[in-house]
Amino acid sequence: MKSLRLLTTATVAALAVVVALPVAFVLLQAIFPHLAQGVFTAPFSAVRPTLAHDDTLPLVTNTLRLGLSVALGTALVGGALGAVRGLFHVPGARFWDLCFLLPFLVPPYLAALGWMLLLQTGGYAQQLTGLDAGRFLFSLPGLVFVMTLNIFPVVYFAVSRALATTGSRLADVARVHGACAWRAFVRVTLPLALPAFAASLLLAFTMAIKEFGAPAALGARAGFSVLVTAIEGRFADWPIDLPGASLLSVVLAALALFAFVLQHRLATGRDVETQTGKPIASPPRELGRWTAPAMIGFGAVALLATVAPWFSILATACSGTLSGGLSLANLTTAHFAALFCQGAEGLEALVTSLSLALGTSLVTGVLGFLCAWCVVRSTMRGRMLIDGLSLLPHALPGIVVGVGLILAWNLPFWPLTPYNTWGILLLSYSCLLLPYPVRYTSAALRQMAASLEAAARVHGAPAGVALRRITLPLVMPALGASLMIVFAIASRELVTSLLLAPSGVQTVSIFIWRQFEQGSIGQGMAMGVVSMTVSATLLMLASRLGSQRERAA
Repeated sequence: MKSLRLLTTATVAALAVVVALPVAFVLLQAIFPHLAQGVFTAPFSAVRPTLAHDDTLPLVTNTLRLGLSVALGTALVGGALGAVRGLFHVPGARFWDLCFLLPFLVPPYLAALGWMLLLQTGGYAQQLTGLDAGRFLFSLPGLVFVMTLNIFPVVYFAVSRALATTGSRLADVARVHGACAWRAFVRVTLPLALPAFAASLLLAFTMAIKEFGAPAALGARAGFSVLVTAIEGRFADWPIDLPGASLLSVVLAALALFAFVLQHRLATGRDVETQTGKPIASPPRELGRWTAPAMIGFGAVALLATVAPWFSILATACSGTLSGGLSLANLTTAHFAALFCQGAEGLEALVTSLSLALGTSLVTGVLGFLCAWCVVRSTMRGRMLIDGLSLLPHALPGIVVGVGLILAWNLPFWPLTPYNTWGILLLSYSCLLLPYPVRYTSAALRQMAASLEAAARVHGAPAGVALRRITLPLVMPALGASLMIVFAIASRELVTSLLLAPSGVQTVSIFIWRQFEQGSIGQGMAMGVVSMTVSATLLMLASRLGSQRERAA
C-alpha cells in the first residue's frame, strides 16, 4: 500500500512539473503583468489594453476564419473520400491509404515551404507548365488549400473506418422497406458515422488554429496574421511583451479548449447504437460506373497532397541553385554532402532531434503508463485530476506551452533551472505529447481484466512487481504504438523549438527554418529529406520488431 502511495505521489509531482507549472504561469503572467520582476502588483491591468488593442480582434477573427475554413476543406476532401473508401470497394484501397498517410511524415512547415517553391513566381510549376500561382498561394485561400491538404487525412481515416465498421447493410434494409438511396444514407448511414465525423472535424479545427509553420511561411507574405504568429512575434520582436503574449495565449488556449469540450459533448451525448444482435459481415459495394470518377478523385488528391510537396522538396534538395531550374546540369548531391561533412551543423541538429525524440518517448512512456494506471486501476481520490492534467496538453497549442515554460523557469528564485539548456526542450515535447501514451494505454488497460494483477498480488507479488511483470507487458503493444507517434512528432516539432532552444542548440526544424531565412534553401530541403527518411526508417523498424515480439509471444 505504501508503494502505491509513493507511485501516485510521484506521478502527481511529475504532472505538476510537466503540465501544471507552465499552464499556471501563463495564467499568472496574464493576471500579474509584472510577474517576471517578482512583483504581484496591478492585477489584470494588462487585460484591457491587450484585448482592446486594434490588432487583437482581427487576430481572433483571422484565427477562427482559418480554423473554420480548414475544417470545411477537410470535410469536403476527407469526408467525401472517406465515405467512398468506407462504403465501396475501391481499387488499390491500401495504396491510397498509404498515400494519404505520407503527408503526416512531412512537417507542416516543410510542406508549406515546398508549396512556396512549387507555386511561386518562377517556381517549378511555372517551369513545367507555365502556371504562376503565387498570388493564390500567398492569400487566405492559398493558406487554407495548403493546410487542408496536410490535415485532411485526420477526417479521411476517421470517416472511412467508421463507415467500414457500420457498412451498408442497415441502409440496404431501409432500401428494402421503401427508402430511396439518398434517404437511407441521410437517415441511417450518416447518423452512425456522424460522431466520428464531427470529432475529426473539431480535431482538424484545433490542429489548424495551433499550427505555426504554414501561417508563418505563407500568411506573413499575405499580410494575414493569426494568434499563434502574433504570440511568437511578441517574444521575438523588441520590446518583448510578456503580458500581451500570455493574454493572447490564454485566448488561443480557450478557443482550443472550447473545441475539445464541444468534441467531447458530441462524442458522448449523441451516440447512435444498433440493436442487431450478432454482427454480420457487410462487404463493401462495387463502384460500378463510378469507378473512373472515384479513381480520378483519389488520384488528384494524392497528387496534390503527397506527390506535389514531395517532388518540390526532393527537387530543391537535389538542385545546385534555384535559378538553375529543373535540368540535369543543375542536378547535385552537394547539399546532402554538406550536411555530413566534419563539423557540419546539420549532422549535429539531426543527432539532437533524434536524441530529444528518443528522450521524449521514454519520459512520456513512463509517465503516460503511470497516469493511465492511476486513472483506470487505482481508487485514489485524485485520479480524475490526474486524468484531466494528463490530457490537458492535447487542447493546448504548442506556442502556449512554450510561453508557459519560459515564464515558469526564467525566474531568479529557482536554485536549478532547465531554462537555456536542452532540458527545456525535453520538458516542452513531453508536455505536448503526453496525451498519446495516456490515451492508448488507458484503452488497453480497460480491455484487460483487473483480476490478473490482483492474482499476482494475492500470490505475494508487491504492487511494483505486479505492475512491471504483469500489467506493463500486456499493454506494451498499445504503449509502443503511441511512442512511435511521439517519436515522429517530437523529431519535427517547430514552434516550441524556436521559442525555447538555447543558444548553440539546433534541432532539425530550427535548422531548416534558419536555412530558409538565410537563403540556403537547398541545404534546408536536404535536411528535410534526411530527417523524414531516418524517422520513417526507425518507425518501420520499431513496428517490425513489435510485430515479431507479438508473434513470438
